[in-house]
Amino acid sequence: MTEALTSAALTSTEVRALQSVDPDATVSLLMELLAVPSVSGSDAECDIQDLLARKLRTMGLDVDTWSMDLGTLGRAADFPGVETERAEAWGLVGTRRGRTTVPALILQGHVDVVPPGDLTRWQHAPFHPTISQGRIHGRGACDMKAGVAANVAAMAAVQKAGVMLRDTVALHFVVGEEDGGLGAFGTLRRGHTGQTCIISEPTSGTITTANAGALTFSITVPGLATHASTSYAGSSAIDSYVAVHSGLQELQVRRNEIVDPLMSEYPVAYPISVGRLRAGDWSSSVPDLLVADGRMGVRIDEDVASARAELEEQVAEVSRHDAFLTGHPATVTWSGGQYAGGRTTPGHQLGALVAGAHVDATRAPRPRERGAPYGSDLRLYQAMGVTTLHYGPGDVRLAHGPNESVDIAGLLDVTQALVLCILRSCGTLT
Repeated sequence: MTEALTSAALTSTEVRALQSVDPDATVSLLMELLAVPSVSGSDAECDIQDLLARKLRTMGLDVDTWSMDLGTLGRAADFPGVETERAEAWGLVGTRRGRTTVPALILQGHVDVVPPGDLTRWQHAPFHPTISQGRIHGRGACDMKAGVAANVAAMAAVQKAGVMLRDTVALHFVVGEEDGGLGAFGTLRRGHTGQTCIISEPTSGTITTANAGALTFSITVPGLATHASTSYAGSSAIDSYVAVHSGLQELQVRRNEIVDPLMSEYPVAYPISVGRLRAGDWSSSVPDLLVADGRMGVRIDEDVASARAELEEQVAEVSRHDAFLTGHPATVTWSGGQYAGGRTTPGHQLGALVAGAHVDATRAPRPRERGAPYGSDLRLYQAMGVTTLHYGPGDVRLAHGPNESVDIAGLLDVTQALVLCILRSCGTLT
């Protein structure tokens, strides 16, 4: 930090704002957020939004918080889908007003997390955050409450430094990102847009300027039930599914023969993965039904309807060559999260601005640009004309796993860089 503050690239106002970053308060905020078990669809999604709304009001921001009309949103033609039920969902936007009506910059983060899974795999209780060897541990530490804390801390530093911003800046905190993007969808439809947006997802010191999409599917494979002792008189849905699964693997190979350069570092850029199988209801019966729930990776610029059609045709082709399925074909339905791919507006200066802020705040090398193989809210903001990228603390390889954690030094580095992003995007009057 000391070296960064002596850089000739920094103005006196930027130095003052960087000096106003409070490391202890930033860590304390993250610990407080991690203690809220805001699993997607749970009541705690609302609790954490209320906690953040109170903090934004304390900072003096104009705060808009509202209960989303889930029925109306769900009926929209472009609704992104959900994978879990929720009784309510709250939107939250905090705004620091400048001379512009539309914010020059949005800092965005999602507050929901995935379930902790097998608790015996955790060294520390997932919702009782702990600090060990310079890292903060807890579900959501990486994905992405560290990014949420960095967004708040960066805005707090600008406020504390008394910097007068020329243009408007906004903080968007959203629910439901992990299961489709409900929160971002509802926030944008309420009219909260901007010129640019930084989503502080974990990027491991890089800048993510593209996302592959991800489509949730279910494949229903029929069979013919009979007693297990006469299995030859029936047809096992499990046995037929084996051919379907092999067909999905073949399709994955074909779909990854040509990969966008931003995705070239990944062993499989566009995976097709089955995460859940349900079959049979009695051990001595041949199962007459199997349901496979999975996820299909979508190319960055691919039409979602075309991707769906390709998987549907593959399953139909397998069915045509299976002794039982040829007369009783497997079927594909699409439910849950439906993430299209997305790409930062080509040639826009936002990437250079974030890269420069990272270098000037941390004195680290210029971050490289890459794509991400997972879906995110980026595509929703881009679809509304908001130039968007990812830049945030943490390593996504730790997300969704046991012992999720984030490096404190990395959290503070990103916070400092976001301070400069605010100042340089919005301009200053002092």
